Amino acid sequence: MAAWRQAIELAIGEEDLAALGAIARSRTEPASRVERARMLLAYREDPSFFKVGRAVGVHHQTAQRCVERALAFGPMAALDDRPRPGKEPTITVEAKAWVVDLACRKAKELGYPHELWTTRLLARHAREHGPAQGHTCLAKLAQGTLCSILNEQEIKPHKVRYYLERRDPEFKQKMAEVLCVYREVKLIKEAAAAAKQKPSDTVAIVSYDEKPGIQALATTAPDLPPEPGVHATFARDYEYKRHGTVSLLAGIDLLTGKVHALVKDPPPQPRIHRIPQAHRCRLSDPYGDQADPRQSFRAHLQRDQSLARGATRAPFRIHLHSHARLMAQPR
Repeated sequence: MAAWRQAIELAIGEEDLAALGAIARSRTEPASRVERARMLLAYREDPSFFKVGRAVGVHHQTAQRCVERALAFGPMAALDDRPRPGKEPTITVEAKAWVVDLACRKAKELGYPHELWTTRLLARHAREHGPAQGHTCLAKLAQGTLCSILNEQEIKPHKVRYYLERRDPEFKQKMAEVLCVYREVKLIKEAAAAAKQKPSDTVAIVSYDEKPGIQALATTAPDLPPEPGVHATFARDYEYKRHGTVSLLAGIDLLTGKVHALVKDPPPQPRIHRIPQAHRCRLSDPYGDQADPRQSFRAHLQRDQSLARGATRAPFRIHLHSHARLMAQPR
């Protein structure tokens, strides 16, 4: 005669009990986790594998295995499948390291006309040269397997991300000086707000920059206005006429927010392609009277009477800071 089944005493803490209840009621959790959570909760109420299996709709042995896993590994760990050994990996760790090292090099360094790798080219190169390097497991390397190896290391050799090289050794010092100016503006505004007054007229801080080489384009035919039921937008002819290039010199008064702008024809000079950082560095370089755009902008600010706010109408003396800002003070 078969012996009676012995009930297993399963202890579930308050936190695990609340988590199991939430998972059993969830509509987004995987069905296997929901089912096992319901089995554990049902077994806690009535410790009978047959009744649990009948209530949940599974075999009583399935309920018994779930309870035994909860007893051995804990209630929450019993909700997930145990790791299985699976098949031994075909590609060795050394072969994967060789593929990753290969992906970190440029394709043109190995004689290919491509600058960067494509996954198809990299897989073909690994199949052709891997066995010769002692990695025979790469002889049948597929493109999808290669992508999996690269994804494990989060490497994308077919993409390019741009970065900014710091070529100025005094960058931090210049940055600190510029930040100090904006900090000074903040203190001036806070002091004026505390006194319930406008910022003082004794100083104007103007942030200045230039954008050279802007194309001056003109249309060759008039724009056509919108027409109800026919054209919803303005229409412009595709043809245009070139008028050379101009330079935009602009500065914003940091205390009032007023923008002072000046459009000026560039001085005659050879065509030199500069990066934007070089444009900013030009502000601190010595210029002649004709080639220095700051001279024109100084004169423009001195003629702009709106820069002198309030009752102060004294002429201004313009000081150009070497790091793209103007200091204007009345004499």
